[in-house]
Amino acid sequence: MRYIRQMLWLMVLTVALTACRQSSGEQNVVQSATQEAETTSVSQEATFYNAEKAENAKKADKKRPGGLEIPAALNRPELILVRDGYTVSYNKDWKIANWVAWHLTKEHTYGHSDRSSIQFQEDEDTPVGRATNDDYWQSRYDRGHLCPAGDNRWDRRAHVQSFLLSNVCPQNRELNKGDWNDIEILCREWARRYGEVYVVTGPVFYDGVKKTIGRNSVAVPDALFKVVLCTKNYARAIGFVVPNQGRHRDIRSYVTSIDDIEQMTGINFFPKLKPDTERRVEAAEQDDMVSDWGVKARYYHNFDN
Repeated sequence: MRYIRQMLWLMVLTVALTACRQSSGEQNVVQSATQEAETTSVSQEATFYNAEKAENAKKADKKRPGGLEIPAALNRPELILVRDGYTVSYNKDWKIANWVAWHLTKEHTYGHSDRSSIQFQEDEDTPVGRATNDDYWQSRYDRGHLCPAGDNRWDRRAHVQSFLLSNVCPQNRELNKGDWNDIEILCREWARRYGEVYVVTGPVFYDGVKKTIGRNSVAVPDALFKVVLCTKNYARAIGFVVPNQGRHRDIRSYVTSIDDIEQMTGINFFPKLKPDTERRVEAAEQDDMVSDWGVKARYYHNFDN
C-alpha cells in the first residue's frame, strides 16, 4: 500500500512539473514575442523619424537662398531668416545664429544711413524665449554684430535689420571694437577692390556651450569665425578664427583654412562651387591665404562696425 502511495505521489509531481515547464515555455514565448514587437515598433519609429527628418531637410533646402555664400543645411536646430542685406541660420537652443551669410558688393560698402537713431531689438521672427536686450544688460558682453552694420548702410531698412538680435552674439567689448572690427573693414576693402565677395560668419564652440548670459540663456561663443570667398578671375577663399577675448594680435595670426573651420563648426561652406574648386579653395594653407589676399598687420580702430 505504501508503495502505491509513493507511485501516485511521483505521478502527481511529474504532472505538476510538466505543467510548470509548459507554462514557463509559454511565458517565454509571450515575452519573446512582446520584445520582438517592441523592437519592431522602435525600429519602425526610428525609420519614420529619420525619413521625416530627411524630408524636412529637403524642404528646408528648397527654401534656402541660392547664393554662393549660403552654407549647406545643418544637422542641428536651424531656422533660415532672409533679410535685405543678409541671411541668418538661427539656432533656437543657442539663442544666436549658427551662421550669418551675405553677398557684399562694392556698392554695399557705401551708404549714408545714420546708426545713431537705430536701437537693438529682439527678432520677433524667432521662437519665444529668444534673446532680448535685458539678457545683455550688465553681462560685460557687447551685442556684437555678425553681419556688420557698416555693410548695410546702403539702405535704411537693411541697416535697421542689422540690429536685430538674431544678427548679434555676446562678444568681448575690446574684440568688438578692435581686431574683429579690423577684419570687417578688411572685408569691405576686398569688396571694393574685387567688386564683390561672399562672406559667412558665426560662433565657434569648443566642446559645447559652456557659458550663457541673461534670463534666456544666450550662448557665449568661445571664438568667432569668418570665411570669405572671391570668384573674380579665379576662385579663392580665406578664413579667420578669432578668440572671444580682448587681446590685440596681428590679424594674420587669425587666418585659418576653411577645412579647419568646417571641422570646428560642422558647417559645409560654399557647397555651390564645383567640387574640385571647393576642395582647392578650402584646403589653402595660412601662408598662401595671407599672400593671396594681401593680408597685412594693419590696425584701423575707427569703430565703423
